[in-house]
Amino acid sequence: MLLVVDVGNTNTVFGLFEDDSSIVAASARMSTRRDRMPDEWYAILAPVLDSANIGPQRITGMVISSVVPSVTRWLTEMGRDRLHLEPMVVSVDLKLGIGIDYPQPREIGADRLVNSLAAYTKYGAPLISIDFGTAINFDIVDRNANYIGGALAPGLIVALEAMTAKAARLFTVDLVKPAQAIGKSTTEAIQSGIVLGYLSLLEGMIQRIEAELEGEPTVIVTGGYSEIFAEASPLIDAFEPDLTIEGLRLIHELNRST
Repeated sequence: MLLVVDVGNTNTVFGLFEDDSSIVAASARMSTRRDRMPDEWYAILAPVLDSANIGPQRITGMVISSVVPSVTRWLTEMGRDRLHLEPMVVSVDLKLGIGIDYPQPREIGADRLVNSLAAYTKYGAPLISIDFGTAINFDIVDRNANYIGGALAPGLIVALEAMTAKAARLFTVDLVKPAQAIGKSTTEAIQSGIVLGYLSLLEGMIQRIEAELEGEPTVIVTGGYSEIFAEASPLIDAFEPDLTIEGLRLIHELNRST
């Protein structure tokens, strides 16, 4: 059984796959704590395994995608001490299933490479993969199956929290698509500015990126709140909630014999 771990700045996701299967056997999401030690990470993993009736001895592989170096270190130690295996950590040194045409490849976040591989494997190239998290990542694979770069923007929650923290009379609201752009209350006005504002950002960036690419790209979204935008925009072709953990499974498959 394969354990995959996607460590983002805000959340960390555990995923479990049966050997040689693309079906997720179990998954769990928790906050990313930079000071959480290896035994604490295992204390979170253990009930996930128990709920799926999976003994830790059944885990024979582990792959980590992380943008938080301290968490990478503690999870690697957990894998060695508790699961008795050597975790695979995603980097440009691994086989990635796609090429890289980028001036400084080591600057590319591991999650961006993982998402690009998963999207390419399912939809081909060219493609635009958009991941909604702490930041919104736009990642581009060109018609020659090369990762060529992308764009970054603040995530919805980051924008909302920054705005409400600085404005005394504004407050946090549920992020849902409002019926119209002209809000008739403070709640509706915030929802309009954040959700419809980001929809305009999203569609504008897709159009700008498409203009710079050869061929018509497939647009895939993943991550928190991405389903709202997939339903709202005709420019988005697919919503893939498990894109990152599927990409981690593919990375392991490509590299397990090396």
